[in-house]
Amino acid sequence: MALPYLEAVLGFMILMYIFETYLDIRQHAALKLPSLPKPLEGVVSQEKFERSRAYSLDKSQFHFVHEAVTILMDTAILYLGILPWFWKKSGDLVAYMGLNAENEIIHTLSFLAGVMVWSQITDLPFSLYSTFVIEARHGFNKQTIWLFFRDMFKGICLSILLGPPIVAAIIVIVQKGGPYLAIYLWAFMFVLSIVMMTLYPILIAPLFNKFTPLPEGELREKIEKLAASLKFPLKKLFVVDGSTRSSHSNAYMYGFFNNKRIVLYDTLIQQCKNEEEVVAVIAHELGHWKLNHTMYSFIAVQILTLLQFGGYTLVRNSKDLFESFGFDTQPVLIGLIIFQHTVIPLQHLVSFGLNLVSRAFEFQADAFAKKLGYAAALRAGLVKLQEENLSAMNTDPWYSAYHYSHPPLVERLAALEEPDRKKED
Repeated sequence: MALPYLEAVLGFMILMYIFETYLDIRQHAALKLPSLPKPLEGVVSQEKFERSRAYSLDKSQFHFVHEAVTILMDTAILYLGILPWFWKKSGDLVAYMGLNAENEIIHTLSFLAGVMVWSQITDLPFSLYSTFVIEARHGFNKQTIWLFFRDMFKGICLSILLGPPIVAAIIVIVQKGGPYLAIYLWAFMFVLSIVMMTLYPILIAPLFNKFTPLPEGELREKIEKLAASLKFPLKKLFVVDGSTRSSHSNAYMYGFFNNKRIVLYDTLIQQCKNEEEVVAVIAHELGHWKLNHTMYSFIAVQILTLLQFGGYTLVRNSKDLFESFGFDTQPVLIGLIIFQHTVIPLQHLVSFGLNLVSRAFEFQADAFAKKLGYAAALRAGLVKLQEENLSAMNTDPWYSAYHYSHPPLVERLAALEEPDRKKED
């Protein structure tokens, strides 16, 4: 007797939607609270609090609608057998175009082209509303409709350029992998991730943003001095024109071995009161590097990827699994899609675990910056970023524990102040 894989997947999807909606309701209630958390009273201005509250509530209401539509569409696609129907129609299209429908690579690319068109059409109304209504209403959106569609077109072109060779390689590996399939798939994805991490900042990111060297001056000198004191092999220091699309701010670093680069959003430089706050944010980021957080995270992802492929190899030839989802053949891509659906419970647990680790890393990076003498500047910088990004001031503990990869501001400020209190005692 065949196991009810489809029914189990649908059941868990709906249960998770109910659970996550419950958390969303708790968070929405926290966002409606009319006053600041006590630790932020006198730290965050009332005007910024009211603006962040309005922004967060708008995003929360939008999220309820988006998630409801998403679960309805995903459930319908699986329950009504749209996935196998779409697979068959994509094969018919290949044959109609005079191509070999028996070639799994061509058939798969036809299927993915249809999926890409469908996802663009269904996602577009939400993206437009989020960008040009919510973000614009609260003063964040800086891009024109022309720039929005130009970015979307560039993204589609990149998918068309990079997708086919990657998909073809995965299909060939699965078809010829044999008993070591999981290792071959992992090795391919490992090499691909290294290549993409190398090429993305050099070839892809500049297609969407302009990167210019940070001008000579006090800020540059302070960052270079800090990097040198930690033996951070800083090769280039860039400013990215994030303000052309949004007034949200950020900073990040990338690069392998002795070729590290730091990127500052122009909005970060504009929003912080002085260079010391910007340097404190960089000190936090350098803490992640010095404490090997990036390496640990990368290794964890590689282990999880290998385990996922190992699980896939155990079920890829399961005729019952494919038939449960309405397929009478066993295409490679469909097998991967079905497998991803069947391991959703594990993925939620893993995601929760990774968030716990990420929050611990954030506290450690804050403590690292504090040891360097940037406690006051980092506190001021964190508050400024929270204010300028209109981030949620009140958060539900259950919601933040489940969703947040970064601790709420209240917790970070408390952790930064805790050693000071011990010294005073």
